[in-house]
Amino acid sequence: MGTQGPATTDQNYNHATSEEQAAKQKAIDDWLPITSSRNAKWWYSAFHNVTAMVGAGVLSLPYAMAQLGWGPGVAILILSWIITLYTLWQMVEMHEMVPGKRFDRYHELGQHAFGEKLGLYIVVPQQLIVEVGVCIVYMVTGGKSLHKVHELLCKEPCKEIKLSYFIMIFASVHFVLSHLPNFNAIAGVSLAAAVMSLSYSTIAWSASVRKGVQPDVAYGYKAKTAAGTVFNFFSALGDVAFAYAGHNVVLEIQATIPSTPEKPSKGPMWRGVVVAYIVVALCYFPVALIGYWMFGNKVEDNILLSLEKPTWLIVMANFFVVVHVIGSYQIYAMPVFDMIETLLVKKLNFSPTRLLRFVVRNLYVASTMFIGITFPFFGGLLGFFGGFAFAPTTYFVSQILPLQSSKTFSFLSFFFFGTVQQLIYYTKSPYLTFCFN
Repeated sequence: MGTQGPATTDQNYNHATSEEQAAKQKAIDDWLPITSSRNAKWWYSAFHNVTAMVGAGVLSLPYAMAQLGWGPGVAILILSWIITLYTLWQMVEMHEMVPGKRFDRYHELGQHAFGEKLGLYIVVPQQLIVEVGVCIVYMVTGGKSLHKVHELLCKEPCKEIKLSYFIMIFASVHFVLSHLPNFNAIAGVSLAAAVMSLSYSTIAWSASVRKGVQPDVAYGYKAKTAAGTVFNFFSALGDVAFAYAGHNVVLEIQATIPSTPEKPSKGPMWRGVVVAYIVVALCYFPVALIGYWMFGNKVEDNILLSLEKPTWLIVMANFFVVVHVIGSYQIYAMPVFDMIETLLVKKLNFSPTRLLRFVVRNLYVASTMFIGITFPFFGGLLGFFGGFAFAPTTYFVSQILPLQSSKTFSFLSFFFFGTVQQLIYYTKSPYLTFCFN
């Protein structure tokens, strides 16, 4: 009996240590943004997905139609809607593909498919390019929309105010909202953003109908050379692809929904996705088709510029854009906050405190504001870098994961789809488009 005492003591100590570690891990998970709240309703996923997907880029869809033409344009819009809905369904299903485990973050799914280290190396850089890039673009978009509102409302004589100041005004909102702890806490902001996206889309197509078909409308390609037409075509494909790029935050949104073996989270999540895609169709198809029908190939890259009047309606639409991109910024920033805070708390052993969160999130907002002010043309650069990020995370990573048992086919799928999508996104570079026109 005497020889069993130390062994029993060691077992008790190890058991106590493991319990302490489990309790510490749970406390950290309860603090991190993605896993801190799991009581979301299905309609939360609906307006989170609308806010993530329907960006101000919907206003450029008539311009994309002008580069594609009627036949290819309509076909690509419909196919993109169907294909991205299918890939989104796959991701919803894969959230709990392993019994007893939830893939709460995109990179966790990548680690499951490619291994612990390789999964991080493949997914995290691409996801960060998308999410940080979108935050910077929305910082600039919000500032430009505020600038446009000022220009329309301020009558002569009126002092010119630089775009930089409007970007700072827009950023000031995020210095407050970014301290909301998780997705469920920003549900109200996301709902308002989703309503605004439907509102300014409705303004865009209804005002186009009111203006009517223009007398000199033409539907042919504007480029003067065959090479220019081809590159404009691929650029328009990129515009459409960007319009459907909301997959990067899907798993993080689903992580907020409660799940049990009897009632897994994929049920309410899918219900919300279906509602979101109906809203997406109501936003995208009327704006793209009616805008192109009324203005033809002379439509501006932002259809609100083609409308011009009535002034009060254009002001309202731009204000709605501002409210929408406020919500979209928060949706895309939340996974970045989670990555940074996870790194600091789990790897660098910082204490999970309010002060840490205050510093991290303020620094992130300040950084995106600074880059937006320094590079107000960042949207053009994002089209180039998007070839490395938007395409894989939106279109074909979800195709690879179910096929992981067939390593050769998965690799070929990754290579082929990656090459095609990068070509599309490279041609979104304004410098290439300029050279071939």
